[in-house]
Amino acid sequence: MQGQLCNEPGAFIQILFILITMKHAMEYPNRLEKQLQGIDGKDYSAYQSLLGRHDYPRFSLFIDQIPKDPYAPAHTGIYKARVMLSDAGFPNDMINPSVRKIAFRDFIARSFFGNCLNLSKGRRGTGNSGLIVIAEPSQCILDRSSIVIGKEYLEARFFIGLPSSGRNIASSVAKEMLFEELPAIVSASLFLENLNSEQIYRHVKTTEDAEYLRNSLSSKNLVAFIADGAILPRRSGVDERPLKSDHAIPFDSPDSMRYEFQLPNGGGITGMGIEKGITLIVGGGYHGKSTLLHALESGVYNHIPEDGREFCVSLPDSVKVRASNGRSVANVDISLFLKNMPFQLDTGCFSTENASGSTSQASSISESIETGVSAFYMDEDTCAANFMIRDRRMQELVSKRDEPITSFIDCVKPLYEQTGISTILVMGGSGDYFGVADKVIQMKEFKAYDVTGKAHEIAQKHPTGRRDEFSYSLKNESKRCPIGNVIDPYNEYGHIRISSANMNELLFGKTAVDLSDVEQIVEKAQTKAIGLAILAFQKQMDGSTSVRDITAAIMKRIEKEGIDSLDCRLTGDIALFRKTELAATINRMRGLKFRALKS
Repeated sequence: MQGQLCNEPGAFIQILFILITMKHAMEYPNRLEKQLQGIDGKDYSAYQSLLGRHDYPRFSLFIDQIPKDPYAPAHTGIYKARVMLSDAGFPNDMINPSVRKIAFRDFIARSFFGNCLNLSKGRRGTGNSGLIVIAEPSQCILDRSSIVIGKEYLEARFFIGLPSSGRNIASSVAKEMLFEELPAIVSASLFLENLNSEQIYRHVKTTEDAEYLRNSLSSKNLVAFIADGAILPRRSGVDERPLKSDHAIPFDSPDSMRYEFQLPNGGGITGMGIEKGITLIVGGGYHGKSTLLHALESGVYNHIPEDGREFCVSLPDSVKVRASNGRSVANVDISLFLKNMPFQLDTGCFSTENASGSTSQASSISESIETGVSAFYMDEDTCAANFMIRDRRMQELVSKRDEPITSFIDCVKPLYEQTGISTILVMGGSGDYFGVADKVIQMKEFKAYDVTGKAHEIAQKHPTGRRDEFSYSLKNESKRCPIGNVIDPYNEYGHIRISSANMNELLFGKTAVDLSDVEQIVEKAQTKAIGLAILAFQKQMDGSTSVRDITAAIMKRIEKEGIDSLDCRLTGDIALFRKTELAATINRMRGLKFRALKS
């Protein structure tokens, strides 16, 4: 299972857990067992009598909310298992400082998730009956709400699908779940005595080192770093685990681009550093260009040990940009890239419900600049061709006065010179970019080569004859202020609905927000958390506060009060996002209005 650590107990230990918990079940207070006996065979709604706190020998179970239907989604149930830290046995240096605390909670979440799979029998009966599950972690280490550390306790938040046959309660299965399976899962996941302390320390120290590495990039004028020995290929487009085969070639940096860092725990490390400016990644098809870019764009997050990308890091506010035909755009200044549109469309305050490839990509870049970004990642495969370049022949045929688009090739260098925003671009089809690139990396059979000198020689030897069509200043930026009272969080039944069936779609009331082009969201828990953040700050979207200020205020609140401050129900299925994805979601909410202010 994706994101799962290899620390599940073996078959013998699993049986031992079951036997121990069966023994302990005899000691449990009789209240819960009597309640289950009393509602056996009754309508599913009778499960509501179980709400409250139930004390076990080594932990307490809090049942805060029970779905009224066995088919209800997992997030509609709220269950928490709490153990005392003094009893759990985890030493202080596993949990502190804060970067280790996040990694520790991540480890516990993965352990709990794996033990749910191994120690629970899964679905039995109607709908979600029989399930014991926790929010599934990705390959990334995130600040999640599924595992919480209080002053004196460690808490796991999860979902139990209380069993039924049809709509009739199946108490015998519920007893098995609550008196055997759940205690075994809690025991195996939340107590140091049943976990591998070496794996925990490796987890937290790897995260600490990666965070240190990312924070050290700017001191060496870098936007990204790929460690020597990293495994970059993934198993598939839907499986982020590392490729396990002879074709997964460990990364080896070119000598001319090799940097060295001293990590707090891991000592010296070397790898390829990508300097600020314009960097091209070139090469033949299937030689690893997009694979390298994907590692760079995912480097805004820390990764679990054995992911292969543990020490592949990027500046935390780097953004992947692509074209997205059909997205909505509201009051965005795209005049850097488009002017003199037909029908006198105002590109200084551009709106559409059905953006083209070029206008969508221009809008995404402009929105990111507005929010604050240090580097752009782009792959020609997902970019609009007419947005990226107009060659000399096309310039001769279609004059500039008849072409509203200023190609990105003409904007990329002024963008860096005027704003400091770097660009890393996969380009396999146009050598015209050689002339504007500061660095050119060729991928050949998944090996990286510094071919900057050769590329610049080719650019001088074979001039393109293109005319530079850039004529703009980035000094006068507009500020867009959302007006949130036009978005409705209520569904057709009059209830607030903020949910995510997957990481690419947010359900906000009756509105589905398509986030398929926001490629740096890695878990649906992030998508839901973004929706809750928008709901929490909807009143601040009054037409006088910019997107940048709103996102900054949200991130400041989370930093001060924690991610739980977004979710009063404490459901355990949200995870921390970045301000860039938060702003991208706001910008993609159809129907949301903006007031554009000139700075």
